[in-house]
Amino acid sequence: MNNRPKSCPIDPPPAPDDSHARKTSALANWWGVHPSEAEISLRYQPQTLQDVTRALVKSLKFKERQSETEILRVWAESMDPTVAAHAGPVGFRNGTLFVKVDSNVWLHEIVHYRQKEILDRLQSSFGRKKIQKISFSIG
Repeated sequence: MNNRPKSCPIDPPPAPDDSHARKTSALANWWGVHPSEAEISLRYQPQTLQDVTRALVKSLKFKERQSETEILRVWAESMDPTVAAHAGPVGFRNGTLFVKVDSNVWLHEIVHYRQKEILDRLQSSFGRKKIQKISFSIG
């Protein structure tokens, strides 16, 4: 005889090759808890090494960091050494290169007399779309 209360629904038996689904269904029926579709979708999904590596590279932003390193290299090679001694790139975002300058005197010199030359040199190396403007500040 069946000792189950009449209020417990009985699910049809799962496919014979899916033992995990059978166990989950049996436990759900026993405890009266049925996982939602969202909970089922959160179960572990195996990933290939290639997928994991892509996600890691994306999360570490290697391409952005490589671009920033390239900007530092070009800055050191193409700028006048006296300018490079007093100013240097510290960041890059949305087409704007952020440059810190070590004094008010050099900030005035660069902004008023050398800004166009610096921008032209960087744009010739990276293109006008990559570096659209330069923001100088004391730092």
